[in-house]
Amino acid sequence: MTVEIELKLIATPAAVTALPQQLVAWPNQHATPQKLTNIYFETADNFLRSQDMGLRIRGFDDSYEMTLKTAGKVLVGLHQRPEYNVSIATPVLALEQFPAGIWPLGCDLTALQQALQPLFRTDFMREKWVVTYGTSEIEVSLDQGEISAGELSEALCEIELELKQGHTADLLALANALAEHGGLRQGNLSKAARGYHLAHVAHECRQLRVLKPAAKSSVEQGMIASVELALSHWQYHEELWLGGDVQARRSVLEAIALIRQALVIFGGLVPRKASADLRARLTTLEPLLVDKTVQPQVLCYSAQYLQCKLALTSWLVTRAWRPFVGVKGQAKLDDSFKCFCDIMLGRSAAELKAAFNHTLNDDEYPEQLPCLTRHLSAFTLLSGAYPDEQTEPYLASWRELQLALAERRQSGYEASRKQALSHAPFWLNSAL
Repeated sequence: MTVEIELKLIATPAAVTALPQQLVAWPNQHATPQKLTNIYFETADNFLRSQDMGLRIRGFDDSYEMTLKTAGKVLVGLHQRPEYNVSIATPVLALEQFPAGIWPLGCDLTALQQALQPLFRTDFMREKWVVTYGTSEIEVSLDQGEISAGELSEALCEIELELKQGHTADLLALANALAEHGGLRQGNLSKAARGYHLAHVAHECRQLRVLKPAAKSSVEQGMIASVELALSHWQYHEELWLGGDVQARRSVLEAIALIRQALVIFGGLVPRKASADLRARLTTLEPLLVDKTVQPQVLCYSAQYLQCKLALTSWLVTRAWRPFVGVKGQAKLDDSFKCFCDIMLGRSAAELKAAFNHTLNDDEYPEQLPCLTRHLSAFTLLSGAYPDEQTEPYLASWRELQLALAERRQSGYEASRKQALSHAPFWLNSAL
């Protein structure tokens, strides 16, 4: 088993043309371009996808390799997935050659192999460089071709950076250097995921979900999960926006607002100077996203857009706040996230009550919308330790008030305010 650490970048034709000359700036070894074909398999009931697994046969020259990727982690394009590779003589599945322990409990391999059928394929030319950057060796792959599923197809033009030896920070730094020239954006979807989407899925904007932290998470782990949630929401809706869904732009802005709120929530433990660069980048980017005349094909492939996302990714991966917190600060970050959430939920609720615990006139209500939106973002990040049946009625009532204010439905202001205030706190230590 190996664990890939790679970054996927979607490239414009101009960026592809410029890439070889850019890589000359660092020591590198170039490989002759190679034609690759990948055939991806799935069952009629999408069994592999339901297990977050992907199965393919890759052909190059006269050799074939069967690959199974199992569940892993993706942080806005930075992929870490266990991968199993088996050489095979012909492009025919032979599942029994994989380690037995990687399959879900009770999986019948014979029945699974019979049920698997080709779902889609990718055909492309791959050109590779192994670049020495910092103290690391990073493989840079340029893939150009297409993804096809039946009669459907779409162009494929990607640059992948894979860490072969060294440090993830060097991989991100190389990506940032390439980003300076523009024409690149992070791609959170693997070729396989894009193929599945092409074959099956019509995506829509989705509501920001409540963060569900791992059991017994520390405050630091909760902070990391909070920003990861926002970045995932950002990347998902960026793809939709580029695909023509104009409403998705709002969700990208919503994700950025969530990142800002996360920095506020944890600001008592992580000094502002630890996130100063991030906040400055977000401040520069937000007006461009608000401007409805800006086209996503221009903004999302701009240097400042990609570098902002890379900075956020690097901040998380390298734990860049730690030099600013000290021993005592780190001890607080190691405390229980659940207890921290209870305290912060109480504070948010108190501020909402202070803002809405009295009748407002029709002009005063909209003035409270930014405050309400901020605290709803806070509840999104802090409520996940409690069952949905406890949290949802509370959150839904405040969302209804938020919607009434956003739509200027004056007739609904008062009733929504009273309904929201009528819900008892669902968290412990609510008196704090």
